[in-house]
Amino acid sequence: MATFLQLLFTGLGIGAIYALVALGFVLLIRAASVVNFAQGQFSMVGAYLLVVGFNVLGLPYYLSMFLSVVLMAGFGVLFAGATYWPLRHRGGLPVIISTIGASIFLENIVLFLYGPSPEVLPGLFDSPGIQVGPVFMDSQYLSILVASTILVILQYLIFEKTLLGKKLQATSQDKEMASLLGIPVVAMILITFGYSAALGGLAGMLVAPVLFVSVGMGGLIALKAFAANIIGGYGSIPGAILGGLLLGVAETLGASYISVPYKDAFAFAMLLMFLMVRPQGLFGEKISEKA
Repeated sequence: MATFLQLLFTGLGIGAIYALVALGFVLLIRAASVVNFAQGQFSMVGAYLLVVGFNVLGLPYYLSMFLSVVLMAGFGVLFAGATYWPLRHRGGLPVIISTIGASIFLENIVLFLYGPSPEVLPGLFDSPGIQVGPVFMDSQYLSILVASTILVILQYLIFEKTLLGKKLQATSQDKEMASLLGIPVVAMILITFGYSAALGGLAGMLVAPVLFVSVGMGGLIALKAFAANIIGGYGSIPGAILGGLLLGVAETLGASYISVPYKDAFAFAMLLMFLMVRPQGLFGEKISEKA
């Protein structure tokens, strides 16, 4: 039981990262009707910005994180201008292909600048963690869980309780009607991309001390985050959270009790199971077609 509880805590910590990146997917799906397959590369770029700030420039760790988040928000706006805006009237598929191309471009740029060797970053806290009964709660996993909880609550409040959130959702449902109602559609879309990039970058910074910083870290995280989005229910905020946590726990328990080399396969096996049994996901929403 002690081993199981320890693995459960570790799995929740990893799953929280998937949930954060999945929230980035959900944000763009709900506010801009866009599936951004470069969301994982946002995590990678954010982690490397932290490497530059802390390891290269010698800035304080928390200041480096703050500046990296701000830069990622600006990067998200530029990303929208390069990948989404020129194709906004051509349907969803060209935008998806554009984001896939952008993800490959970002990986190769970072590979050219830093090479294939992973970078190492320290944890957020000097203390290794705390012991709670039979479970040792690593400080890095604790910080991931706390930060994820705060961001989840923040995103829920923004979408469901604020005028800005209503404007974002109205923009997603019908951009032309939203514009006629006086909603600044362009600003809503840019805000969405900026926040999504900042969220993905922060997820990469939080997981960097655990997984190390490497060029390939974003791709696998994005795939699992998108799987979490499908498992939880496409476009559902609670679904993205629960789906990410379930994936993290499933792959951690599977790696420990079944096979470490097939760790990544357990997450996608769960995705296939949901697609066969409940394709709408845990919190699948009914979608009505426009007349």
